[in-house]
Amino acid sequence: MSGDGAAPRTVRDRLVRRVRRMRSAHATTVLRRLRAGVLAMVLATALLYLLVSAQAGRQIAAAKRTEAAVHDLGDARAEAAQANTALENAADTGEVALIGTGKEFANATARVNSLVTSAAQGNAEGQQGLMQIQFVQGQLTTSVQLADTAVRDYDRSGPAGLDAARLALTAARQSDRETGTAIPYTGGLMTSLADLQDQQRAALLRQQNSNWLDPAHVWALLVGPAFVMLLCVAASARVVARHFRRRVGPFLPGALLATAAVGATTAVLCRHAAEHPMSRTPFAAPATTAVALLLLTASGVLTWQAYRPRLAEYRFPRP
Repeated sequence: MSGDGAAPRTVRDRLVRRVRRMRSAHATTVLRRLRAGVLAMVLATALLYLLVSAQAGRQIAAAKRTEAAVHDLGDARAEAAQANTALENAADTGEVALIGTGKEFANATARVNSLVTSAAQGNAEGQQGLMQIQFVQGQLTTSVQLADTAVRDYDRSGPAGLDAARLALTAARQSDRETGTAIPYTGGLMTSLADLQDQQRAALLRQQNSNWLDPAHVWALLVGPAFVMLLCVAASARVVARHFRRRVGPFLPGALLATAAVGATTAVLCRHAAEHPMSRTPFAAPATTAVALLLLTASGVLTWQAYRPRLAEYRFPRP
């Protein structure tokens, strides 16, 4: 019993002695510790700024590529619709064996192929997305081959061949027998392009909601050190007022303001860039990084100068 009760008393006694030691510490010792705390928060803000700007910049660059892919897929779907219209117009002439599918069909399918290839560069779904892109490219090849076959065999098959080629472009998705919901990638080229666009759009949304772009995480990382720095500044003002009968000069609040400005501005610009991925990302630009680091360096210098007069009052020459 006595051994079990001694341990809590020993821990409690140690904590009490530590608190008493901190309370009895000289004012200059306390100020040195507070100065170290403020400087540590300035350094932490600089390191976190570099980390967040690098990671968020990488996420936004990926989001830009994905959004461009989404736009390319939308344009490809419109071109596929133009290819279907070209086949319809060719069938209406009744002279398919002579004029073929027409120049408009060839140009439209070529543009679809180019746009899908461009979208592959911004694929954000990894191997699964690449497989779906290859599937869509295969559907495009099939549609062109069906149209070419319909032209060669038009004298025997008539418009049926062109109807098959158009169906390869415009067929609707198949539906699940139990739920009745449409099954992705079971329709023609146009619906497959829409499914692929939806898939990439969902990936874009995940990129925009990354932790490195989430306001709660970014503000906690970039403004958190400034909040701790505020507590150290407030404690420093109390010590200076109580033991030195002085007021804290403008250097220390200026250092706090510069540090908080870097964190808050970066967090705001980071979120704006996440919501508008196609816009510029100024917080990750070299010039912005240089300005931010200069401000934080100035904050560190101001912090050092702010504590120097009070600490110098107790610096005596050695005999």
